[in-house]
Amino acid sequence: MKSNFFKYVFAIFVIGIMIFAIYKIKTEEEKEEQEQTQVNVEEEKFTEITLGIASLDSTNPILSKNKNIQDISKIIYEPLVNLTEDYKAEPCLAEEWAKQNETTYIIKLKDNVRWADGEKFIADDVKFTIEKLKSVDSIYTPNVQNIDSVEITDDYTLKIYLNAEVPFFEYNLTFPILSSQFYQDKEFNSEIVPVGTGMYKYTDVQSTHLTLEPNNNWWDTKTDLTLTKITVNLYSSLGELYNSFKMGNVDVIDTQNNNLQEYIGSIGYNKKEIKGREHDFIVLNTKNNFLSRKEVRKAISYSIDKTNIVSSIFNSQYYTSSFPLDYGNWLYQSEEGSAGYNPEQAKQILTENGWVYRGQYWQKTENYKTQSLQLNLAVKASDPTRLSVAQNIQAQLANQGIRVNIVQFTDEQYYNSLNTKNYDMLLCSIDLSYTPNLETFLGKNNLSNYTNEELSNILEEVKNTTDENVLKERYKRIAEIYKDDVPYISLFNNKFTVCYHSDLKGDFAPNWYSVFYHISGWYK
Repeated sequence: MKSNFFKYVFAIFVIGIMIFAIYKIKTEEEKEEQEQTQVNVEEEKFTEITLGIASLDSTNPILSKNKNIQDISKIIYEPLVNLTEDYKAEPCLAEEWAKQNETTYIIKLKDNVRWADGEKFIADDVKFTIEKLKSVDSIYTPNVQNIDSVEITDDYTLKIYLNAEVPFFEYNLTFPILSSQFYQDKEFNSEIVPVGTGMYKYTDVQSTHLTLEPNNNWWDTKTDLTLTKITVNLYSSLGELYNSFKMGNVDVIDTQNNNLQEYIGSIGYNKKEIKGREHDFIVLNTKNNFLSRKEVRKAISYSIDKTNIVSSIFNSQYYTSSFPLDYGNWLYQSEEGSAGYNPEQAKQILTENGWVYRGQYWQKTENYKTQSLQLNLAVKASDPTRLSVAQNIQAQLANQGIRVNIVQFTDEQYYNSLNTKNYDMLLCSIDLSYTPNLETFLGKNNLSNYTNEELSNILEEVKNTTDENVLKERYKRIAEIYKDDVPYISLFNNKFTVCYHSDLKGDFAPNWYSVFYHISGWYK
């Protein structure tokens, strides 16, 4: 009996070993299969992509006015200061910078940078580029218009002297730097392809295409470049470029065209849509009899349904906006903006401040004199779209008992009014700059004639600090004051769209400064 017991135990033990062995073998096989699959996936990863340029004018990044070239140039040529995905200034070719006084900046350069041709990057290159920008017609010329002179201290240190104080001047240092050594024996013109310091370099330039490959001299050795080749096809028009994207011959396009889908259809690609630089807003002249009263400005703001404007006039191809920095800037949070559309709140504010709704209009009696709430809204007559916006606003405010007369300015009258501030309300559209400087809106001699002592002190403080926590706190307060005092009514921003073919993989996080964040890790 005892002998049989040990036989059973032994048999169970043997069976257990066999099951474990089978399990182990099976697990190892599955592991090998997974590893092989991963290897196969790696082997199937295609590390070449194709981009496109319509109407190429020059490969020189400071002479070209082509948006496609400006985008692609950011991975070939580098600035002193770069901008992050949320528009924060960060070092690039500049190791650091410091504001010595109101008009003097000290720039310390990286000392481990080489041009694609192997030459060292030095301070002479920066001075050379600034002097070229001041002497040629470039989209970057405004960046250097306040630079009076450049003094080189040593190969990696220089001083920039301004002719006037420029808040957040470092944001102007986002222009591409070119090599002074490269141009020692060459003419500076649009025909010659300059070298850069960026992650990629031109290796072939033909009439039909450009070829980019990794720059082995790139200073940022910590970044692994997955893409080994970028082909840039050249087209005679945007229509050809769009059609090529539709046919799958180009992997990425970017545009502000609201009718893009008519050209490329709606399938076969993914897209990122973000707020663009074009910002529309209403200036409220705070020296006007009615608009000098905060309750009237707030009532007007509460009475305008921005979503209605965007949907009815722009077919929802624009984004509503609440603040000049309401486009993804790191110094603004959307909840800090305007209170939004609230017609009942508008009525309550006016009632609490002695206004009476009578005969379909708001009226107020002061010093035995009764006045109806009536204002002029000026708009540029040559812009039919903005005229439609003004008419929409007029109708909305009429429904709230606020009478608005539309004044159509000629272009000359419009620009004269900006200088003389001869308006009640003015419908404006501007292209925002990269800088978070709000002097245009809230500084001295601003368009709304608005003054606020606390705000003035904050604006003075923020232009002299680099402490991110302080900046966030102060800009939060600026937004609160803007929301409460309503010197302007931000309306909407245009839409900026980047389309990627469905087979393109990677981290896509474009903004209107750069389309190619994280391009080093893209693949197909």
